[in-house]
Amino acid sequence: MKIVAVEPIGISAERAQEIRQNLADKGHEFVWYADRKEDAATLVERMKDAEVVMISNIPLREEVLVQCPKLQFLNVAFTGLDHIDLSYCETHNILVKNASGYATEAVAELAVGLMIDVLRKITFLDGSIRQGGVRGAFLGRELRGKTVGIVGTGAIGIRTIELLKAFGCRVLAWSRTHKPEVLNLGVAYVTLEGLMRDSDIISLHVPLNDETKHLISKDMLALCKPSAILINTARGNVVDMDALAECLRDGKIAGAGIDVYEKEPPLPQDHPLLNAPNCVCVPHVGYATREAFDDRIEIILGNLS
Repeated sequence: MKIVAVEPIGISAERAQEIRQNLADKGHEFVWYADRKEDAATLVERMKDAEVVMISNIPLREEVLVQCPKLQFLNVAFTGLDHIDLSYCETHNILVKNASGYATEAVAELAVGLMIDVLRKITFLDGSIRQGGVRGAFLGRELRGKTVGIVGTGAIGIRTIELLKAFGCRVLAWSRTHKPEVLNLGVAYVTLEGLMRDSDIISLHVPLNDETKHLISKDMLALCKPSAILINTARGNVVDMDALAECLRDGKIAGAGIDVYEKEPPLPQDHPLLNAPNCVCVPHVGYATREAFDDRIEIILGNLS
């Protein structure tokens, strides 16, 4: 069986050689590409003879898949699958597995880190002191004692709750499914409207699908306290970005910490959030830690079994 990693997926050349030898011992061919190319022509060239493809968050659409007639299995080194044409895969009997759970800790920690950054204005103050600034009358806000609304209580949402409880936060939750482990943490499920209205911080942890696209709409944002902040480490299109930028500009919410966008960075310079006040933007790095990448390799190798 020919197994192709169309991108580095966070492993070194030495580790790739180990994997190549291990798979060769089992009668498989392993091809690993040390660079990341997202154009359709390159993807087709790399995938056209593969029976198994390893890929992370590079978009994979029908125009590529249709030119890979031997493909049987997409081994996705990522949690979300909205970048994959799942309808095509289902129709053509291509098995798709993700690396669920590899970045739970990493994303939860970044969500909390963005909360602290926005509350204490760490990024802003770093820029200020480099320009000769001083504290002046600046006062930040603490995470302790804040009411945090968790939107989506999958594995990442639950781990974020656990971290927030350690900070002394009161936590509310909204999800389509009410989980006993969330209730056991002393967290109440509420309506989404109630969560938006009562939370000092709203943190998003839902997948992107037809039901969650622009879930955080202009109307939902209008329910927020003027002192509230929004954190998004889930998917960009869960939020109406234009509405969020407008709320930040108009002072209808106090700040935001954003790791995900409508498309992968680089962002156009006129992207509404890049010019919005009190908005910390990072380039989709929630999943990107050494520890998470090491865990991810083990998961996708396990998927081959």
